[in-house]
Amino acid sequence: MGGNATALLRSYVSGGWHTPSGDGAPLHDAVTGEVVARVSSEGIDKAAALEHGRTVGGPALRELTFHQRAALLKALGGHLREHRDELYALSARTGATLGDSKFDVDGGIGVLLTYASKGRRELPNDTVYVDGPVEPLGRGGTFVGRHIATPLRGVAVQINAFNFPVWGPLEKFAPAFLAGVPSLVKPASQTAYLTEKLVELMLGSGLLPEGTLQLLCGGAGDLLDHVGGQDLVSFTGSASTAQRLRAHPAIVRNSVRFNAEADSLNCSILGPDATPGTAEFDLYVKQLVTEMTVKAGQKCTAIRRAFVPAELLDDVTEAVSARLAKTTVGNPASEGVRMGALASLEQREEVRRSLKALNEAGRIVFGDPERVDVVDADAERGAFLSPILLRADDPDRAEPHEVEAFGPVSTLLPYTSAEQVVALAARGQGSLAGSVVTGDPEFAREVVLGAAPWHGRLLVLDADNAKESTGHGSPLPALVHGGPGRAGGGEELGGIRSVLHHLQRTAVQASPTVLSAVTGQFVPGAPRREGTHPFRKPLAELRVGDTVVAGPRTVTPEDIAHFAEFTGDTFYAHTDEQAAAANPLFGGIVAHGYLVVSFAAGLFVSPEPGPVLANYGLENLRFLTPVKPGDALSVTLTCKQITPRENADYGEVRWDTDVTNADGDSVARYDVLTLVSKEAK
Repeated sequence: MGGNATALLRSYVSGGWHTPSGDGAPLHDAVTGEVVARVSSEGIDKAAALEHGRTVGGPALRELTFHQRAALLKALGGHLREHRDELYALSARTGATLGDSKFDVDGGIGVLLTYASKGRRELPNDTVYVDGPVEPLGRGGTFVGRHIATPLRGVAVQINAFNFPVWGPLEKFAPAFLAGVPSLVKPASQTAYLTEKLVELMLGSGLLPEGTLQLLCGGAGDLLDHVGGQDLVSFTGSASTAQRLRAHPAIVRNSVRFNAEADSLNCSILGPDATPGTAEFDLYVKQLVTEMTVKAGQKCTAIRRAFVPAELLDDVTEAVSARLAKTTVGNPASEGVRMGALASLEQREEVRRSLKALNEAGRIVFGDPERVDVVDADAERGAFLSPILLRADDPDRAEPHEVEAFGPVSTLLPYTSAEQVVALAARGQGSLAGSVVTGDPEFAREVVLGAAPWHGRLLVLDADNAKESTGHGSPLPALVHGGPGRAGGGEELGGIRSVLHHLQRTAVQASPTVLSAVTGQFVPGAPRREGTHPFRKPLAELRVGDTVVAGPRTVTPEDIAHFAEFTGDTFYAHTDEQAAAANPLFGGIVAHGYLVVSFAAGLFVSPEPGPVLANYGLENLRFLTPVKPGDALSVTLTCKQITPRENADYGEVRWDTDVTNADGDSVARYDVLTLVSKEAK
């Protein structure tokens, strides 16, 4: 963010940076109360921004393959890592400690790198995603179907919350970009100055094609009036706002894909086995305090309801209070400060209002909502608040299950059985995250299976996984982030599933020849090309459908006996004629399945040095018909899929492999995976 501290935040739309008209609303430093910037979207043409994304950003992204997009995400993550200090410095003005800032900034960068990795490993180096197997639609094999997924031709409108101004935008942007859909980021105004800097750095990298990332600072205005059926809207924020946006006439009229990640009354459950002195008791106390104080409790995944066995309620109250007493609140820049300020004075007042309702159901056992000692700051000018621990001895009171204080606040609640605590957890009406801290696997199973329908994610924490666990409140890119009911009913993140959210799944019904052409993958029944052995062809010459047919080779009793002795696989079906004859599946001695696979390799391999560098595995192996002594085996090996690697001089080739007997029956089918040079050596 350049210029003086009270400059209007800029938006990046329609190919350029735009400063809005008007004075804008002031944004305040959460620690000092000083004006950081002003924000407005007045005078910005939102409809034109959406159209720019559709007509400029979308086509540029769709020209790239999934792997090429993944490579750009990886490079972008590396670029942002080099500029983390600039983001940390601005993050401190949101009230965040350095640890909070790393949670936000490094976490967001980690999302980019995770999607870069998953895109390369789990998606094709192509512009179309093939979903599921080929479905036979006729008896003769000439009419087949398969699902493909292609990028929607709209814009992913991403409306973010104030509490994670870096991670929030990046966790929405990464899967959209990988899918081939441009993003329009709309940050919450309170911390939009940090998102503006983030987008400035991203665009300044020169890595992103024009139109693939736009930024709208200030109010959304008429933005949603202009979304259409190919656009998507993703929202993070309050459940009430999510409900209002979901019902927007344009979203309803055009069946716009809408994903919400809303606030929720997340819970953590201490198991009855976790008594004082156990590792799990200490882990529970530490985790609860962490969730109350990281980002000053301003996390949609933070623990709001802490369920404890009734007989341990006093022990937990004492232990958590003692640990909270060691939490220093103050200026995030000062040494030893463990918790900074809330994002704004308005946010602090909102938390105080919620606390009044929660206090009706229990009592405060630690902290004072009206007073807190702070280090190197003015407690009133800055949005500081003491951590507040409440205790509600009656877990059936409605307030703890309905009211969320979005700050450093949690309520201790007693329970007396696994059945009761599952029912209490469900009273949150849908949560993003829950945790169970126990060393008892059976208790964990009962609670997890009982609570799962009400949760998007559940962590079971114990002494075994504590060192590696990322904790209750840490969403991970590979896993779903979202939850049912009050939590929004959506799934943000979740690995490749969140990429597929941005793609349209289409069933294609065609002949094997046409389906092979559409998907770029060989479909049985499509033409095969024989000639030069395909193992002699580099990727530049190899084509889907290139085939070699080899054999036959007759399997002898001596082959089977030798394989059994050599490998040590002396299972009776291969070695004991009488026992094998009694087996209704075999009716006599049969060859080992892996002998069949080995013989097939011996038939189709071209042994001289050439473009094929390595065989790195088999997939989808099935043994279909028993092979008996005297059977003659042949193999048909067909190039099924070619995946060049963007950053190497070789690629991956998947081969359809069909091993048949003299009657033409398939005895084994599988895919062979090889690495092949791009060019002839």
